[in-house]
Amino acid sequence: MRSLLFIPGDSERKLEKGFEAGADVVIVDLEDSVALQNKPNARRLAPEAIRAKLGGASRIYVRINDLGTGLADEDLAAVVPARPQGIILPKAQGGADIQHLSTKLRVAEIENDLPDGGIGIIPIVSETGLAVLSTASYANSSPRIAGVTWGAEDLSAAIGARANRDEHGRYTDVFRLARSITLLTASVCDTAAIDTVYVDFRNLDGLRAECVEAERDGFTGKLAIHPAQVAVINEVFTPSHEAVEHARALVATFAEAGNPGVVGIDGRMYDIPHLKRAERLLARAQATNSVR
Repeated sequence: MRSLLFIPGDSERKLEKGFEAGADVVIVDLEDSVALQNKPNARRLAPEAIRAKLGGASRIYVRINDLGTGLADEDLAAVVPARPQGIILPKAQGGADIQHLSTKLRVAEIENDLPDGGIGIIPIVSETGLAVLSTASYANSSPRIAGVTWGAEDLSAAIGARANRDEHGRYTDVFRLARSITLLTASVCDTAAIDTVYVDFRNLDGLRAECVEAERDGFTGKLAIHPAQVAVINEVFTPSHEAVEHARALVATFAEAGNPGVVGIDGRMYDIPHLKRAERLLARAQATNSVR
């Protein structure tokens, strides 16, 4: 999953345009981008869109309303019968929330004759102070976890910050902490780390720079809020030909040497962590059809 594009669930026009953007994942949104009075309409339109586009180029996830709103059950009842591949859980407070949602999904899967455990979960793990401090509890909470991501906007509101970036456009300390914790949480859960949205959607150069930094640090994808962002995200998070060839050479050298602890290539030493990183990169390349 390189690009994950949010599309408001209450707009037929935006849903249609969103599915044409080339995103790896289209997130049909029932939460923040849908006003309270429009949520019933979104619950009507969302399953129609999912059924129409299921099996296409993009996987389909749905961002439901958080478990504390009392709206999540209605959201799930509306969209699970349409068979989305996953659920985005906003304002997740820890592993207990994942287990709670997993139980709801299992019941819904049984009721709709769907495979047990077939619907994945991507929690947004940083939208409150408690959420940021509870991320260790995601470890072993559920095999449904398909990735973890974070959000800066809701966290700003939760802690009372006037802004989440400084005068140079860099995240301030508490938001850098939330970002770093997301990477660590993904590592603990052995799942994908997905960077948050870049809200200045017209600034594609700024988006590219943030994507490059995120990919360097270990993120494998990024959330998008506008179709124009998708191409940039896909480009940056697709492993380059040079990186793929280097990874292939490293894996082959370890195999030819009988998988020792260390090998040498062109005067440099590589050990098991380098091998694991190369294997992960090749898996990402395979998933994006970039291996030739």
